[in-house]
Amino acid sequence: MDKAITIQSSLVGKNIARARQRNPEATPAQVIRTLERMYVSSLTGTGAAVGGAAAAPAVGTGIALALSAGEAFTSLELSTLFALSVAEVHGVPLDEVERRRTIVLGILLGEAGSTTIGKVAERTGQHWGRQLVAKVPVSTLRRVNSVLGRNFVTKYGAKQGIIVLGRVAPFGIGAVIGGGANAAVAALAVRAARRAFGPPPASWPVGGPPPVRLP
Repeated sequence: MDKAITIQSSLVGKNIARARQRNPEATPAQVIRTLERMYVSSLTGTGAAVGGAAAAPAVGTGIALALSAGEAFTSLELSTLFALSVAEVHGVPLDEVERRRTIVLGILLGEAGSTTIGKVAERTGQHWGRQLVAKVPVSTLRRVNSVLGRNFVTKYGAKQGIIVLGRVAPFGIGAVIGGGANAAVAALAVRAARRAFGPPPASWPVGGPPPVRLP
């Protein structure tokens, strides 16, 4: 998780720029919808591709498991990039690692994550990603992340382990399981992000959105 957060934080601006590439005048709501589509498509595609490769007759079980486990990290990277990109569009500060960690863990854990955040932070209300993460002290977020981290290992980690084993299924079934499972994970993350941040901003802040500059 820490490695994914560190890697993807530097790519958030580029990811948002890609979402705006076809329409530089897109509103925050339009950019978020594009980010959602990009994320679901990417995650589904990597799951199906690795599932198909892992099920190939020439690939042994050991290599198949290694391929699938590696894709699980890629899945985590894509999910981290999506969560932080949506937070950036909403104007949530991402300058501190603890705030980034709360956003990613909370979204990937879905309803359980939002409930935990409210209990540990001792605050209630809708849209925790915008209301809590941006305002509570870092010391409070460290306590939140400690609990979220344990839940992440047991709940999200177990779910990914099942998906990894499913991708090794033969006769092309692994591709179906890989793509379908990743699509389900992505859909859950999209819904969790919508609940976490609430309605998109009506407009960009003064000065407009970051410029579209892609390599």
